[in-house]
Amino acid sequence: MAGPIRVWDLPTRFFHWLLVALFLFSWWCADNRQMEWHLRSGICLLGLMLFRLLWGFIGGSTARFSSFLRPPSELIAYMRSASPAERRPGHNPVGGYSVLAMLLALCVQVGTGLFATDIDGLESGPLSYLVSFDQGRSAAKFHAVSFNILLALAGLHVLAILFYLVVRKRNLVRPMISGLDAHPEAGTEPLKSAGIVRVTLAVAFAAAAAWWFGGMGG
Repeated sequence: MAGPIRVWDLPTRFFHWLLVALFLFSWWCADNRQMEWHLRSGICLLGLMLFRLLWGFIGGSTARFSSFLRPPSELIAYMRSASPAERRPGHNPVGGYSVLAMLLALCVQVGTGLFATDIDGLESGPLSYLVSFDQGRSAAKFHAVSFNILLALAGLHVLAILFYLVVRKRNLVRPMISGLDAHPEAGTEPLKSAGIVRVTLAVAFAAAAAWWFGGMGG
């Protein structure tokens, strides 16, 4: 049996778990009316999303959109197969489309939060001054709807992880922690890292953009 191979680089894993933590923290802040911290957390989420979108083009081989967004025919064939023939690291076709759906929903969630205005017009997103009160209220409503969509997608994500663990005997969580995967579906070719320069550029761009957006409401 072949040994484990490296399938996820550190930036991708850090993004994943920090995203989970910030999403839960933002949820807690909103439920407890800690809106100042909710705003700060949302700006951090914006930076994370910008990083991930850029990382999808310049990051490690398994993090790139081109590596896991497969044609629909491959998705259908994968779902129909009891024993998938592909042997490659990273997201399988189902996981790839799951990632795309969650990223799009998160973009809507964060984007509408930038323009959202509360009913009193007191606790608003940093870009709310660019739109009318009614438009800001509409953004707030979309913000709430997209949150429920995200909860549904997160639930499906957890169910998919359990399905792969129980039915296909593949642990998808462990590789996202350690970066290593020994399952046969991971193949034998490890990921190709992007290098420290690209990591630095992606982090610097995301941080600068988030800081700029966060300061526009001040």
